[in-house]
Amino acid sequence: MANLCRAQGVKPRMARQRGSESTMVPQAATTMQGEDPADKIVRHAGMLSDHLQARRKQMYPPDAQKSLRHFMIHEVSRLTSIPESTLKLMSNEGKGPVPARLENNHRAYTLAQINALRELFAAQRPADALRFLPHRRDGEHLQILAVANFKGGSAKTTTSAHLAHYLALHGYRVLAIDLDPQASLSAMFGAQPEMDVQHNETIYAALRYDDERRPISEIIRPTYFTGIDLIPGNIEVMEYEHETPRFLSKRQAGSDSIFFERLRLALAEVEDAYDVVILDTPPSLGFLTLGAIYAATGLLVTVHPAMLDVMSMSQFLLMMGDLISVIRDAGATMSQDFLRYVVTRHDPMDQSQVHVVTMLRHLFTDDVLTSTAVESAAIETAGLAKRTLYELEPGNISAATAKRARESIDAVNDQILSLIKRSWGRA
Repeated sequence: MANLCRAQGVKPRMARQRGSESTMVPQAATTMQGEDPADKIVRHAGMLSDHLQARRKQMYPPDAQKSLRHFMIHEVSRLTSIPESTLKLMSNEGKGPVPARLENNHRAYTLAQINALRELFAAQRPADALRFLPHRRDGEHLQILAVANFKGGSAKTTTSAHLAHYLALHGYRVLAIDLDPQASLSAMFGAQPEMDVQHNETIYAALRYDDERRPISEIIRPTYFTGIDLIPGNIEVMEYEHETPRFLSKRQAGSDSIFFERLRLALAEVEDAYDVVILDTPPSLGFLTLGAIYAATGLLVTVHPAMLDVMSMSQFLLMMGDLISVIRDAGATMSQDFLRYVVTRHDPMDQSQVHVVTMLRHLFTDDVLTSTAVESAAIETAGLAKRTLYELEPGNISAATAKRARESIDAVNDQILSLIKRSWGRA
């Protein structure tokens, strides 16, 4: 606990809000003789921030909003289990939500309309209501999933974003929380951390120790992806890592236990509005990650099947074990329904990766998900546009590549959903 609670001596400098109208061509860095490295970092940060904001303005004009594609009738049938023939008949008879007509005259529904169909069929067929509208019922606890590992490149954010989208597409109410100061998950949902996330609008606002603390409901924002709300991140979340040691050093009554309970207590304020909370944790084992582990009902450890990554994960698990001991020594209890290792960026043709996956399955048996997330150009292409596979329009990439990647991600997410259902006591 001594290492964990060591006060930090230097606070990170908050990124400045910049509004340059620079073009897409970055200005060359000017060389300044004798420039202090710290000053150079600040200058480079400003240059890169200006350039990225210019790119964003060109790709997404100031009044543009990220939007979700429409879904074809065969996709709607697969997502809702409503037969295509029934959907076509309803559309012809003017019943239920009215789908859009594409240029080829095919019917297409928004996700909001798909959810309206779910509600309609759940009301009409009470005995099958759970099949159409899978929201958790009385007695089924909120599922809080922490996606963790402090090794960069283990695909935590990619896993978090795809899982959030998958659950929302299947009718679940999701809250995604970005605990990482790099805020990659926020960017995936269209929230640029330097422009769209202002002071006291991250999870830090709900966890802080002073009178500026806000109810968590005030910092939750809706997203373009129906069914998913977001608490974005930016460098401000690092303030919690600096404030907590100072708070603990005061040795206030109850402070030894309350600091890692703050996230769970905050989530309890809004638990009735959601089925699943997804926590995208930072690549470190600090106070935020500790709070996420304590709050979690399910822990997903992402691992790239390379020996250096597995060695790093070994240290991560050892340190996490120490943190869990700290929680228990403080008299608190953890109630996690499951721990699973998610193999990511997997190339099944790479024999060294096959060896690593085999080793993990031998050591951890059923705690390693059977399905793996394959390494795919489709995922990379989607990521460049800050999208998941579920958002890709037909034609963005070859059909075969997209199909293979989608099947892989679907299989991983389906296994995680099965674990959630099992924790709720559903068959």
